[in-house]
Amino acid sequence: MKKIVIMATNLKKIGVTLFASLFFVSMGIAQQQKLSPAQQEKIRLKNERREKINQLIKQEEEGALIYQKQITQGIHFNTDGWSIFYEKGKYKSITKTNLWWIEVGEHKHPKEEKTPTASSIQGFIIVSNYIYGKQNNLYDVKLGFGQQKLIGGKGNKNGVAVSAIYGGGLSAGLLKPYYLQIQNPTTRKQEDIKYNNNDNLFLDPTIVLGKSSFGKGFNEMQFVPGGHLKGALRFDYGRYNEMVSALEVGLKATYFSKKMPIMLLNPEKSLFFNAYISVTFGKRK
Repeated sequence: MKKIVIMATNLKKIGVTLFASLFFVSMGIAQQQKLSPAQQEKIRLKNERREKINQLIKQEEEGALIYQKQITQGIHFNTDGWSIFYEKGKYKSITKTNLWWIEVGEHKHPKEEKTPTASSIQGFIIVSNYIYGKQNNLYDVKLGFGQQKLIGGKGNKNGVAVSAIYGGGLSAGLLKPYYLQIQNPTTRKQEDIKYNNNDNLFLDPTIVLGKSSFGKGFNEMQFVPGGHLKGALRFDYGRYNEMVSALEVGLKATYFSKKMPIMLLNPEKSLFFNAYISVTFGKRK
């Protein structure tokens, strides 16, 4: 009798479990049937994407290169200016990538400060800004080579990959004269002037109408050769994606073959050291 009771109890438990399983399966099917075709397609693509990432993780764990190259671009927000860059990388191993880059930007002097000025033209008040004492704009074109080394891989597909980036290369300093638009106190005419040992005009704020047009002075640009080094950490939020999405923080040092005159009344220097943070995006192949 006792065995019969135990068997009946077990059969009851099996029946309850089977009923619950059938109930939840039917509920899932019913819920799926309620989804629109677009929602079902979205779920299908999401599952395919998850499976693909799992396969990439498995391949990498087995030592295989899952991508061959990467192409990225972005903008550096430097402590002494700004720059934009284009970078190309060739994967050599799971942890090492060879890089080359080209970067274009501007170095600004820490004493630069915009000074407002107002002038009247045909009855209209024109408000403008200029930088008092600025002698030249310093633009910089960099061509560099280096490596990206993975130092903190993802533990799973939702993590962040941390890489060290280091390298250096050539720099081309481009000095463009900074022009001011003034009203000449002698001729009473408006004219554009640059600094040429004419302190009585260039440094007289009472006659300045504003800065000249951006293109003024490009035909007088001076080339100064130099070199640069950089080191950085890159935080990659899409390591297993075809699309690159990362933040980068680092330090750069740029040296020019002569001292660069940017601001009057301030010491000139040939070594520029800055920190930066950048937004990087691109794709892998």
